[in-house]
Amino acid sequence: MMKQSLNESLSRLGLDLPEETRDKLCAFGYGVLEKNQVMNLTAITDPAQVAQRHLADSLTVLLAADLRGKKVIDVGCGAGFPGVPLKIACPEAEMTLLDSLGKRMDWLKSFLPSLGVDAECVTARAEEATVGRRERYDYAVSRAVARLNILLELTAPFVRVGGAVLAMKGAAAEEELAEAKNAIPRLGLALEKVLPFPIADATHYILVLRKIAPTPGKYPRQYAKIKHSPL
Repeated sequence: MMKQSLNESLSRLGLDLPEETRDKLCAFGYGVLEKNQVMNLTAITDPAQVAQRHLADSLTVLLAADLRGKKVIDVGCGAGFPGVPLKIACPEAEMTLLDSLGKRMDWLKSFLPSLGVDAECVTARAEEATVGRRERYDYAVSRAVARLNILLELTAPFVRVGGAVLAMKGAAAEEELAEAKNAIPRLGLALEKVLPFPIADATHYILVLRKIAPTPGKYPRQYAKIKHSPL
């Protein structure tokens, strides 16, 4: 069920992946569902929906950027989306998974080696993790973490000049872009493109925000300040 749904979704997106890669993606999807019985990882429990809304959705990033040989950080990775599917599909990427929930990260750290997936798992809040990791990555990816004007303050500091933030968004993408019009230049970013993708019965978007100048050192602020007064 999951494999068939994944194959259909990949075909729709025009993504061609080797059979063993598809199998490994499904193994991760089923691993999430199994762990979900004892830990809250996802509200989506139908295997076909996991293939569409988690696996295929994550892989749309491959159509927005070439991750081969690049340093990538998934900020707020949760159960491992989009970072783990991206690492499975593009093993040449150097992947860091970042989340503040220790139990989830402990599970990923123990489960991923069984799939042959090599990713750095970091348990920390995004605004704290920038210490020692500032402007070290080619790409910061993020999905379903916060509205764009908040998300960009949490992700831009990780990205080197010339790299990009790849923000995965749903139907409110244009509205969130308008809301973030002041934050984008203040953080050293510029909107490069907005890419739409068909996922399940909806359209999802990847916003590619290029890093054109260093992010000022005062960002990110403490999360309470970011949330209370977004840029």
